[in-house]
Amino acid sequence: MTLNYQDVMTADLSSLTDVSAAWKKMGERFGELKTAYETNVQGVLGNGNWQGLAYGAQQQYASATAFEYGAAKKEALAIASLLTDAHTELTRLQKAVKDLVHDAEKKDYKVDSSGKATYVGYDNLSEQEKYALHHDPDYPRLQADAREKAQGWTDEIAKAVKAVDEADQSVKRALSRATSDGSTDGIGIGGFNAQAEGDLAKAGKPEPKDSTKPDGWVAEGESEASGPGTGTSATGPDVAGGKLAEAEAHADLGRASAEGSLTNGPMKLAGEAEAYVGAKASAAGGITNEGIRGEAGAFAGAEASAKGTADAGPVGVYGRAETKAGAEAGINAGVGLEGVQAGAEAFAGAKAGAGGGADVGGIGAGATVEGWAGIGAEAEATFGKGTDGKWHIGAKTGVAVGLGGEVGFEVTVDPGKIADTAGDAANAIGDAAGAVGDAAGAFGSAVGGLF
Repeated sequence: MTLNYQDVMTADLSSLTDVSAAWKKMGERFGELKTAYETNVQGVLGNGNWQGLAYGAQQQYASATAFEYGAAKKEALAIASLLTDAHTELTRLQKAVKDLVHDAEKKDYKVDSSGKATYVGYDNLSEQEKYALHHDPDYPRLQADAREKAQGWTDEIAKAVKAVDEADQSVKRALSRATSDGSTDGIGIGGFNAQAEGDLAKAGKPEPKDSTKPDGWVAEGESEASGPGTGTSATGPDVAGGKLAEAEAHADLGRASAEGSLTNGPMKLAGEAEAYVGAKASAAGGITNEGIRGEAGAFAGAEASAKGTADAGPVGVYGRAETKAGAEAGINAGVGLEGVQAGAEAFAGAKAGAGGGADVGGIGAGATVEGWAGIGAEAEATFGKGTDGKWHIGAKTGVAVGLGGEVGFEVTVDPGKIADTAGDAANAIGDAAGAVGDAAGAFGSAVGGLF
């Protein structure tokens, strides 16, 4: 959860020191238990009077238990240190926010519960002074100057609040890592963390989004997630600008998405995944200089999808899979400079589908298939330019009463990739011709040297 201005201003950080002391005491106690266990259990049973397979098995497990006591001490003391660092850092950053607010208020700027500053210096003037001010030729300029400075205070406060939130996220990462055991030591993965890091500056660092591996592969990726929430939005229409009218409403239980890629020269592997649980509805339509479009749809349930591509120069393959459970309905139609599209669907139940194909030099072809369990029907034909910049040609149809499904085909044309492929081919031909010319020149010189 992202901290806001009110969270920062009202947070009581004093309990962090008490909790840190409790964790430190617990860590020391685990150390005492380790010593007592080694002395009173391992030491007693390892006096040589007990031999055999049972003794060997007992000692193996006893060693693992003793190790876990030591790992528990390390983890607890690391958490105590992290909480102490967290108190120091968060207290410092919280004070920075409060100091900013105090400075703004001293200069007659009022800061509301969201962190927005407003100039209120004129409120202290008498009625006569206010009247004179409102009739002052410079009054509009003074107002504009006050608004500009108020925005400056608002921005500075927001920046300071963000610093607190980033530190809070750092503490969250550090504590999560300190309590995560990825080692096979002791009882194995899932025990106490014997390698727990107690330095917040080290343990709280975010995972790097970009990395170059020793073998030449470059990795990039990002992810995001959000919890329960509701919202609505509406825009347009703008008749003069020829814009569409759009409206949307949603009630989300949760959504998450991630994407990443690996690149090494002309080879690239890429993938995306997303999941959603909730309900949403939308409608849009209008006439623009690019054509006529209208669509409406609604969905309630859960859905998830994943897709990936693998490219080696101008040749590539792709695949995707998706699943959905719930109810949905939609209709769309459009005609314009970027193609024609029409379709309708209605479904209640569960779907699972996959698609795949290949791409050579910017021209791709593939097929799609879905299995349905429910009641529904769908038909769609597409010829147009998608948000990915490619032209799409395809059709699909399906029906189910109980069990059923859908099949379809798709053809894609990527003008940019076609142009790149043609350019690469032209360069290759030019290089080859140059090489032939050089070889011919060398041969001529060699022959000339014989006479």
